[in-house]
Amino acid sequence: RVRVGKTARMTAVTTHHIAVNGVELVVHEAGDPGNPTVLLCHGFPELAHSWRHQFAPLVDAGFHVLAPDQRGYGHSSAPQEVDAYGIEQLTGDLFALLDHYGKEQAIFVGHDWGSIIVWQAAVLQPERVRAVVGVSVPYVEWPAPPTQLMNMVYGDRFFYILYFQQVGPPEAELDADPRDTMAKVLYGASGAATKGREMPTELPPMEGTGFLTMMDAPPALPYPGPEGPWLTDADLDEYAREFAHSGFFGPVSYYRNLDGNFAVLANLHADRVAMPSYFICGEDDVVRLMDPTGPERMRNLLPDYRGEVLIPDAGHWVQQEAPRAFNDALLGFLRTL
Repeated sequence: RVRVGKTARMTAVTTHHIAVNGVELVVHEAGDPGNPTVLLCHGFPELAHSWRHQFAPLVDAGFHVLAPDQRGYGHSSAPQEVDAYGIEQLTGDLFALLDHYGKEQAIFVGHDWGSIIVWQAAVLQPERVRAVVGVSVPYVEWPAPPTQLMNMVYGDRFFYILYFQQVGPPEAELDADPRDTMAKVLYGASGAATKGREMPTELPPMEGTGFLTMMDAPPALPYPGPEGPWLTDADLDEYAREFAHSGFFGPVSYYRNLDGNFAVLANLHADRVAMPSYFICGEDDVVRLMDPTGPERMRNLLPDYRGEVLIPDAGHWVQQEAPRAFNDALLGFLRTL
């Protein structure tokens, strides 16, 4: 069950179904397995397809690349229990994937939820992580269970992470029309939609508000980005088709484990992230608007933090919106290792 696809510069990407850690993951692979491995971990709500512009440059630079569709996504296994999406399971999938390839270590690169996973992989099993790159979401040490803190901030106002805690309504909303969901989410968090926006001071009530409620109708495809069009009809079709298959229960259930993950990590701290670390973010990323102090925190917390690159005019989907600038930043860091 291997199909061969191509990325931009005709680098062969093979797709495998690999049994790891009690699930089966669809894993996209490129490059010589004898070379050092870069593991690319996608975010919410995405797929390994979000790394389509990274395979060729990484292979050209001498790396072996693995990008799984993580559990709950695409045609990877999608367990129907909320606790199947805790941090020990999510990181365990990646460590088992390295075992499958006979790899002691890899360079872990994660975007959005993938970023949370790679930071916490570095905390849980630092000996497996040669270096770690967070994209969009900085390393965070929560002082209390995350939803408790969010409840204090938002109260009865709408905040998507609190909305996602209830099982049922969020996935029903997102599943209703996967193509419309993905069109709105991918445009809504892009630089074109967020540039110059302040965080809203007045949030609607939680009651009766959904994740897509506040999102504008997106423009015609392709969506514009700082380096030209970044999302085509074919890209949106790929996302829509895969989410129509998987549904959103698994992806949303990652959020339902935030407090459980806090408990797992309560006695493990940033001193364990002693390997080289780095951060890449779009200047107009909505996560940066919500949490602008991430880089400063990482400079204070992480023993071998090698700095950050903020990419102008890029939003949340930075490696898709500005692939040239992103690849330059990533390869610049990898050359220091």
